[in-house]
Amino acid sequence: MNVRNESLPFWPGGPTPPEGSPNVLIVLFDDVGFSDFGCYGSTIATPTIDRLAAGGLRYTGFHTTAMCSTTRAALLTGRNHHSVGVGCLANFDSGYPGYRGKISKDAGTLAEMLGSSGYRNYMVGKWHVTPLTESGPTGPFDGWPLGRGFDRFYGFLDAETDHYSPELVLDNSHIGAPGKFETGYHLTEDLFDQAIKFIASHEASLPETPWMTLIGLGACHAPHQAPRELIEHYDQVFQHGWDVERSQRLEKQIELGVVPRGTELPPRNDAVEAWAELDDSTQRVAIRLQAAYAAMLHHADQQLARLVAHLEASGQMENTVIMVLSDNGASQEGGPLGFVNAMGPYNGLPESMEEKLSRIDDIGGPDTHSNFPWGWSMAANTPLRRYKQNTHGGGVRDPLIIHWPDKVAEPGLRAQFCHACDLVPTLLDCIGIEAPDIINGIPQKPIEGVSFASTFEDPNAVTEKRTQYFEMFGHRGLIHNGWKAVAYHPPGTPYEDDEWELFNLDDDFNETNDLADSEQGRLKAMTDLWWEQATSYQVLPLDDRFAERFAENAARHLGQRTSFTFWAGMGHLPSDVAPDLRSRSYRLDASVEPTRAGISGVLVAHGDATSGYSLYIDNEGHLVHDLNIGGSHQIVRSPEPIPEGSTSLGFHMARAPEGHNGVGTLVIDGNAVASLDTENIFFLMISWSGLDVGMDRGTAVSHYETPNAYTGKLLKVTVELDEDQILDGEGIGRSEMMRE
Repeated sequence: MNVRNESLPFWPGGPTPPEGSPNVLIVLFDDVGFSDFGCYGSTIATPTIDRLAAGGLRYTGFHTTAMCSTTRAALLTGRNHHSVGVGCLANFDSGYPGYRGKISKDAGTLAEMLGSSGYRNYMVGKWHVTPLTESGPTGPFDGWPLGRGFDRFYGFLDAETDHYSPELVLDNSHIGAPGKFETGYHLTEDLFDQAIKFIASHEASLPETPWMTLIGLGACHAPHQAPRELIEHYDQVFQHGWDVERSQRLEKQIELGVVPRGTELPPRNDAVEAWAELDDSTQRVAIRLQAAYAAMLHHADQQLARLVAHLEASGQMENTVIMVLSDNGASQEGGPLGFVNAMGPYNGLPESMEEKLSRIDDIGGPDTHSNFPWGWSMAANTPLRRYKQNTHGGGVRDPLIIHWPDKVAEPGLRAQFCHACDLVPTLLDCIGIEAPDIINGIPQKPIEGVSFASTFEDPNAVTEKRTQYFEMFGHRGLIHNGWKAVAYHPPGTPYEDDEWELFNLDDDFNETNDLADSEQGRLKAMTDLWWEQATSYQVLPLDDRFAERFAENAARHLGQRTSFTFWAGMGHLPSDVAPDLRSRSYRLDASVEPTRAGISGVLVAHGDATSGYSLYIDNEGHLVHDLNIGGSHQIVRSPEPIPEGSTSLGFHMARAPEGHNGVGTLVIDGNAVASLDTENIFFLMISWSGLDVGMDRGTAVSHYETPNAYTGKLLKVTVELDEDQILDGEGIGRSEMMRE
């Protein structure tokens, strides 16, 4: 029997997208306010974004979720953020279905949906929908981009990163940044380099296959870091202050048609002072902090221009859907005065105005963690009230630009109400495919968003979007049939004491005319509807805590673990999986082969120039430990060089029973050789940058040139944690609030 003659070859084909399917490019800015793009009224130069807007659509009724992880979850899945398990930051897992910090498997991502239809999917930049406790070198990787449908990934997993020494991941591996500040490196440029590389490589090998690329920028989340020449340029632009800036932006918005004629500025947000009442020093620092923010946005626009030029040169612009948007309103996290380096205040080390002024020329550089004050954030959100984290317009109403020459017949403004969860069904509608019922064998939740693709060709199209709830840290809101009910929730107060406001958005763009008293029946119906939505979409129980949840999450993840061993040659550990040294006693000990003359370098380092700790041998052979809190270097150094033949080098911290005091001791072969009394130990966070042994991979924690690799033979580093940790807010919770 001739088996070969009775057999037939078979080459099964993969999924094929509909003919003519467009490429998809999503450019997601971070913490950029409603008015910050030039085409939305800003004085900040964004010519690339403005050009896309001029040839496409600007939406004035686009809304998000008020925070970064949550908007990403809605944007990626086409469902509400609580519904898919990301009701708050990926940094938290509260143990409830709506608050796991990880997109549930029954909520497929856009990449998974498009991949099943034959697309290739690429991502660069910020992810932040993986629990940070799962961001280490062992994963699990099922919540990382490649585990959720993307074919390639280059970016960072956390909420933010330093743009001069970023925490970077390539696919499923942590890597070091390919450059340094001194050589002109900046993360935004790097991200666009990688995006162009992914797209150009795709075009080289699969020119007939459509692609989707998501670019999640760190700009303009803190730290605000940008080229010096751009910062100096904007230093001159904002001399008039935030009150004049708001008025000028509103005037421009009315001229552009972004807001209706007759719109007036609301009063300043709570605790924002009149610009004219600030002293000269406060004004100077505030202007420079705003200049760093503006420069960061301008710089990102310059990098976007390179990608747009590539799409034009390669003939891909006409059939590429480009979406440019922000994930929430401008941030209130800079406080009333802003920060030059927020890592000090985060750990209880106040930053005086005198200190801010003395470091004014450092703002935007590699040893700063800058953020602007409330007044400038308020101006960024012009003409809306409040900020990121709040459910008033300043937190949830954001710019959205859509550019697609093949389908946008009438460029211009679109006023239809839409939401981040509506982007997926809109794109599926554009491509002509349905969301799969099953992904990876798991039945899928229904898509909860509503397509607004009809508005691309018809500026007066009526979409089916009628209702959308909002919730963040207990702040609540609901838009229904053109009306909005919203409640600002002071943290720590009873939810039943919140005062609901009511606005007719058709007549009151920026929520300034409260109709709660005259429309009590409508308000009650809307608040009742909010509770119904909250029940349906896993919003309950409400939880208004912030810092306390950070403390809880770290304690829950590490559990009772108090002992760590890091062998030489290990990979990088992100902060959230590194030993938690905050507000406790601990011991760092490095085991080395016998020391000899001329040996130097880092034994263990966690952090970067803005904050962290490093145990190292300096060039003169002395053992040194630097407790760097917000750039305040608390250094202890052995009085004599390390004796030759030493094999154990350590630093031990003894926490005082009260406050944030401690005594740090250098130890060589079991003998104490020097000590340091400190009134400041880590108590909120160590650093956004992680831990390495045998080197310091980022901007230097201490006074040396990185990576400052250890030149001897390092065997291992052990970390032993005492059980005397006391974290502010631990055990405080108000998460059990349910509807009566």
